[in-house]
Amino acid sequence: MQIVRTIAVRVAQSLGLLLAVVVLNFTLLKLTPGDPALVIAGESGAADLELLEQIREDYGLNESYLTQLTTYVGNVVQGDLGDSFFFNQPVTKLIGARLWPTILLVASALAFAIVSGVSVGIFTARRPESPVSHFATILALIGYSMPVFWTGLLVIILFAAKLSILPISGMHDVTFDGNWLQSWVDIGEHLILPAFTLGFLYMAQYSRLSRASMLEVLQSDYVRTARAKGLGEQIVVYKHALRNAVIPVVTVAGLQFGSLISGALLVETVFNWPGLGRLAFDSVLRRDMPVLLGILLISASLVVAANLLTDLVYRLIDPRIRVGGKSS
Repeated sequence: MQIVRTIAVRVAQSLGLLLAVVVLNFTLLKLTPGDPALVIAGESGAADLELLEQIREDYGLNESYLTQLTTYVGNVVQGDLGDSFFFNQPVTKLIGARLWPTILLVASALAFAIVSGVSVGIFTARRPESPVSHFATILALIGYSMPVFWTGLLVIILFAAKLSILPISGMHDVTFDGNWLQSWVDIGEHLILPAFTLGFLYMAQYSRLSRASMLEVLQSDYVRTARAKGLGEQIVVYKHALRNAVIPVVTVAGLQFGSLISGALLVETVFNWPGLGRLAFDSVLRRDMPVLLGILLISASLVVAANLLTDLVYRLIDPRIRVGGKSS
């Protein structure tokens, strides 16, 4: 019951936070320069005063800020994110079609970063003075220093211009015609480079973090006790030390989830991945406020959900940890 109560409290706090995010995002976008009515009228090929007034009235743009905010928040609470100014479609429909590719990209990149980063960190911690450890350190520094869009451009040049072994654009081959299994294989091939590009930066961070954490844990009393009992090195490292050494990585990964989504938006633009990134980019250019607000809300919801999941993962890694700060 304790975990159920904790989850209920965190969910309630998260809903309050998301409400504050909705109000803040709406306010900031209203303060940005420009008139959405001009954008809408420009798409129709005319911008006379009568048409502009009609557009403002149709979309409620002539109402006061407080009235617009109250209306929007009320609609969001009911699950209605409004209609796109440019596409003239429900925002939920537009985002729904782009959401799962972004989640797939982010989840793949995060899994790659954590698994590879922790693996490299463990290996280098066990052999801190080996040439492989020094090489991994240099590689981590390079990876940490390179922005994701630059990494993306480099891998495009390498795998497109030089090797030509992996697709570099889109999520599907335009000429694809096969069954569902072949479809997933095709998606996987298109996913490799974007996921590597996004995950490489975080892999470098997690490898350094897990290395430092593992070096500290391997010097702890309970590890020395386990070795004194005659346990094998593999059991000592992967059963006793790894569980505590990976906790800082989980902490940082949860805190960095927002940055991971932001990086995904850039990577999607570089690789023409059909996720929220391209939709957000186009919406900024078109000043499509309902779509932008919807994307910001969904992104904030994903970050909040990731933080809640991080708290739950703590309990799986170490049952002594309690989300509320209590330990048994």
